Amino acid sequence: MNRFTHDRHHPTRETSSCEARGHAAPSCRRWRTRLGERGSAALLLSLLVLGICGSGGCSVNPATGKRQFAMMSMSQEIALGAEAAPQFTEEFGGPVPDPELHRYISDIGRRMAAETEGEFPSVPWEFTLLNSPVINAFALPGGKVFITRGLAERLQNEAQLAGVIGHEIGHVTARHGNQRISQATGFQIGMVIVATVAGASAERSATAAAVQAAIPAVMIGGQLVLLKFGRDEELEADALGMRYMSRVGYNPLGQRQVMEIFAGLSSGAAREPEWLSTHPFPENRVERITRMLAGEYAYTQNDPAFRLGESEYRRNVLDRLRALPPAPVPAALLPLSAPGSAEGTFAIGAVGGWCGCCAP
Repeated sequence: MNRFTHDRHHPTRETSSCEARGHAAPSCRRWRTRLGERGSAALLLSLLVLGICGSGGCSVNPATGKRQFAMMSMSQEIALGAEAAPQFTEEFGGPVPDPELHRYISDIGRRMAAETEGEFPSVPWEFTLLNSPVINAFALPGGKVFITRGLAERLQNEAQLAGVIGHEIGHVTARHGNQRISQATGFQIGMVIVATVAGASAERSATAAAVQAAIPAVMIGGQLVLLKFGRDEELEADALGMRYMSRVGYNPLGQRQVMEIFAGLSSGAAREPEWLSTHPFPENRVERITRMLAGEYAYTQNDPAFRLGESEYRRNVLDRLRALPPAPVPAALLPLSAPGSAEGTFAIGAVGGWCGCCAP
């Protein structure tokens, strides 16, 4: 058949394949519209990814040595952390009312922060001991590190404290907060595009049904990827914490001791499968740290240059905390605790959430 037909108004108009087969032109136009919208969505996603990476969003992290996608600059991270820190401090009962205790904890944190890589030693680091019985520690982008009184009271030596603080410093230097924001933003963009494609398929055809069914599958799959990424973040922060604490003379054995404390607190508690959790189980982290102590950190074991600091921690932290009034119980958690057992309830409930940097 000749590709061109005579038309009184458009003598050289090309006849579409739909019209050539006798289909109505409006139906054909609907299919062309869908294909055009799908192509535009794919093109939009490609341009977004290329544009972000091309503008400097992809770089090598000096702490991890990995190429990393980050949507925020360092100055933006610092501004975000500074803006969010007061709210977190207030929600966790404010700082512990002991300036000497804060100076002690800040000194340990700043010595480790000075041993970080790249531009991170110049970040405005702040280390805050929160007056809360909740067992937790977390870090905000830009160098804001928090540890709760409930956790500090469970620790037994300086090396354990350095392990917790070093772990949180590791979250900052690995830019995990930035990564999570970038990942969540990219995931949301992808879901908008998928939903747009599905919404364009208005007819109840097999193609439309397949696209619609892909939305929950993408959401479920995407969520699991996010959770796995969170567990990888925790393991990476463990390793970085051991690096920083050993650089200032603490025995990285303290990091394993912290995980053993959490394993003891969570024993017997009902837990979801690890593959659905944002954090690896404490006992699995114990095994991994044990392998590291026997390998790259074997030189630190049985060497007095790498200390635990039990007496120092007892004198500078535990004795001072015992002299203070008990930490106030957060009002939102009061219904969860039985009379006289609030601390134990918080301990078990908070173990799976350490550290809060990775909590929703």
